[in-house]
Amino acid sequence: MEAPKPALSVLGTELSECGCQPMTGWFRDGHCRTDHHDLGRHVVCARVTAEFLAFSKAKGNDLSTPRPELDFPGLQPGDRWCLCALRWQEAFDAGVAPPVVLEATHERALQFVTLSDLKACAWAH
Repeated sequence: MEAPKPALSVLGTELSECGCQPMTGWFRDGHCRTDHHDLGRHVVCARVTAEFLAFSKAKGNDLSTPRPELDFPGLQPGDRWCLCALRWQEAFDAGVAPPVVLEATHERALQFVTLSDLKACAWAH
């Protein structure tokens, strides 16, 4: 039996960790990996900004309010978080896309957004 292939980033390299403070990812393992149960495709690793958090809240997805019952501390500007690819694209189109951590953004993001748009918002760390 073959070992599973490692997840790849949009750069074609092995997928790096997005963030653990707070713990992110569909699987809550710090990586922007996905599977067929993840209907939102949480594959874009971003450093959230106040502008993006306000935009997301206005769209009905409040990421800044703590939800202790879900073990969710609420996001603060600067936190790294696996975003839904289409929400990131929507924010990009509105001019409020948060910076993207390319090496931690899953290759499946390219099914929904272009590499050039992601690179235009790449976080230089």
